[in-house]
Amino acid sequence: MRDNILASIDVGSSKVCTLVAELTPDEDLRILGVGVTPSQGVKKGMVDNIQEATAAIASSIEKAERSSGSRVLSAHVSISGNHVNSLNNRGIATIPGRERPITKQDIDRAIEEAQALNLPTNREVLHVIPRFFVVDGQEHVSDPVGMYGQRLDMETHVVTGSLTAVQNLTQCVESAGVQAEALVLAPLAAAQAILEEEEKRQGIIVADIGGGTTSIAVFVDGAVFHTSVLPVGGYHLTHDLGAGLRAPFSAVEELKTEWGSALPSQLNPEDMVEVEAFGSQRRKEVSRRRVAEILQARVEEILEMIYIDAKRAGFDEMIAAGLVLTGGSASLSGIDELAEQVLRMPVRIGVPKGIHGLSDSLISPAYAVSVGLLQWSVLENGHNGHKPRFNVKPPVAFKGVLETAQRWLKALIPQ
Repeated sequence: MRDNILASIDVGSSKVCTLVAELTPDEDLRILGVGVTPSQGVKKGMVDNIQEATAAIASSIEKAERSSGSRVLSAHVSISGNHVNSLNNRGIATIPGRERPITKQDIDRAIEEAQALNLPTNREVLHVIPRFFVVDGQEHVSDPVGMYGQRLDMETHVVTGSLTAVQNLTQCVESAGVQAEALVLAPLAAAQAILEEEEKRQGIIVADIGGGTTSIAVFVDGAVFHTSVLPVGGYHLTHDLGAGLRAPFSAVEELKTEWGSALPSQLNPEDMVEVEAFGSQRRKEVSRRRVAEILQARVEEILEMIYIDAKRAGFDEMIAAGLVLTGGSASLSGIDELAEQVLRMPVRIGVPKGIHGLSDSLISPAYAVSVGLLQWSVLENGHNGHKPRFNVKPPVAFKGVLETAQRWLKALIPQ
C-alpha cells in the first residue's frame, strides 16, 4: 500500500464496511474502493464468533480491494460495545526553576501521569485525548510550549475497553490478512466525518445508532468530554416490528427500511403495505401507521436513553448545538423531527463530508464511521502536513501511550 493510500474497516453488528481511499496532493480524500458485507459473528458491537466475523471482514476487504485495485495491508478499525468506558483525568507536571519556559518534555511528563491509571488487568486504554492545558491556574491554554509557569496541568479524556474484546476484534482483522493500525471508538470516528468545529465549540451530542448499539460522544468547548455505548440499536426496532406484526425478522427489516417512519401522525391510517407473515396466511397487509407506531415507541426510548446518558455526564445544560444522529438507523424517515419533539433541542442527521471519488453511495449516515476512520487516519498519522491531534493506542502490540502521544504534541487541541 502506498503512503497516500489509506484504508478503514467499520466492524458493526449489521454490516462490515471497508473503504480504500487516496489522499490527494490537495489533502482531499478520494474514495477508490468500497466493500460492504452483512456482518456475521458480531453482536452488540462485540465479536462472539471469531470464524464468522473473520470471514465477513475478509469478504468486505476483498470487495474493497477488487473495486479499488489496491491491496489493503493495514487499516484503522472501529470498536464499539458496552464494554467501553470513559473518564476525564488530569496529568500534572511541576516545572523546575523559574528561568526556563515549558517544553515538550514537560508535556510528556503530564501525559505520562494522565494515562497512569490503576486499571484492572482485563481493561485496556484505547484513547488518551487531550482537552486543554492549565498553566499556573490559567485555564484552556491550547499550546503551553514556550510559556512560563511553575505548574502544568493537562486535562484528558481517556477511553478504555475490555482487553478480551480488543484482542478478539484485532484477531479477526489480522486473520483476514490486514494489520489493525489502531482501534478507534465508533462515535469519535463518526464525529470526525460529520461535525463542524462551531458545533463542537457550542456543545453537541453525537449519537451513532448502529445495528446492535448506540454510541455516544459529547463535545463541549471544542473537545470531547464524554463517550459511552448503549446496548440498543436498529436491531431492537426490527425485533419490535417482528413481535408486533408477527412476521419474520428479514421481512420486517425490509419493511422498516422501505416503509418505516418514526412519525405515525403524518401517515394515512388507510395506507397499507404487504408483509410476509407466519401461519397459514403467508402474506398479509398491515397499516403503515401501525408500523410507524411500533417504531416510534422504541425510537423515543433510545432518544431518552441518549439524553439521560448525556445528563448523567453533567452536560445537558452545555449542548447548545443539540444532537446529531448518525448510523444506519438515522436514515429512518422522521427520526430527526421526532427527536426535536422529544428532546426539545436542535437535531440534524449527520452524513459524511470531505470525500470525493466513489462518494455518492457513501453520502448516508450509515457510512459516517467508515469515512471518519479514514479522516482520523489522516490526522493520527500526520499525512501530507496534517498535524495529528489524537493519541490512538495501537492494539496487540500495546505500545506505550506516551510513545504514540509524542507525534501530536504540536496540535493537541481542536482549534
